[in-house]
Amino acid sequence: MSFGEPEGYDEQARPRPLGMRLRPRIAVAAACVVLGVGLIGGAVTGSWLVGEPGDGGARGTFAAAGSLWHGVPVDQLFPRTVIGKGAGPGGADRIWTRIAVAPDSGCTGAFDPLLRKALAPVGCQRLLRATYTDATQSYVTTVGLLFTDADATAMRSLDGRFSKEGLDRRTDLMPRPYAAKGTKAAGFGNDQRASWTVSVLTDAPVVVYAVSGWADHRTVDEPQPADEAMESGATTAVAQAGLGHEVKGLADRIERALRKNVGPSTEQSS
Repeated sequence: MSFGEPEGYDEQARPRPLGMRLRPRIAVAAACVVLGVGLIGGAVTGSWLVGEPGDGGARGTFAAAGSLWHGVPVDQLFPRTVIGKGAGPGGADRIWTRIAVAPDSGCTGAFDPLLRKALAPVGCQRLLRATYTDATQSYVTTVGLLFTDADATAMRSLDGRFSKEGLDRRTDLMPRPYAAKGTKAAGFGNDQRASWTVSVLTDAPVVVYAVSGWADHRTVDEPQPADEAMESGATTAVAQAGLGHEVKGLADRIERALRKNVGPSTEQSS
């Protein structure tokens, strides 16, 4: 895995220069390239979402998705406000507000050691993270986009391993939160993790994950994966608080935002 600390977004979600500063005309040209990628992505979005892995269009859009980290504003990947219609317990609507954006980086310190090892085969090109709170400011959730160095075959292999071995359900393979100073998430550490989800995409070189906890920074002795916390009849404190819904609902909508930046999705957005 690559663990460099390249430039990109700062903690206030402001872009930082990547490498040498671009002159105004070059910057305009670069913006046109980004728009061009978006138009190309729109033309082949069907194959990205439902096409065969061997399709030329799918391969092109797979590559385009992998470059979004340096060509798309942070507000498009991590919207300031995310609305989740029907995302809460019992189909309740949810609203999340972004309270912090981590400087984009390598993967050092972002995952528990065994999860880092499990993700190593696909590499770490860039990691983007943001932390949100719910409308009641009772919960905090960090959501991350790990842009890998892998091709489609490697991503399918990793996804198969996660599914077969249940790696996304093990409490010793958890993503870590981004605890931003001066925010509701300032005390959101490893011991405060309550629920989490990890999704390995097979049509883009990206791993989407999220981890949630209480905003009062209480310690959680038995964190619970989102799918288990969302099961009907689940009685744990994590499940009763709806933290599985928090983490799953927000991760799903950040994934949708990622897809929209490559091309118009065939899904209905919430």
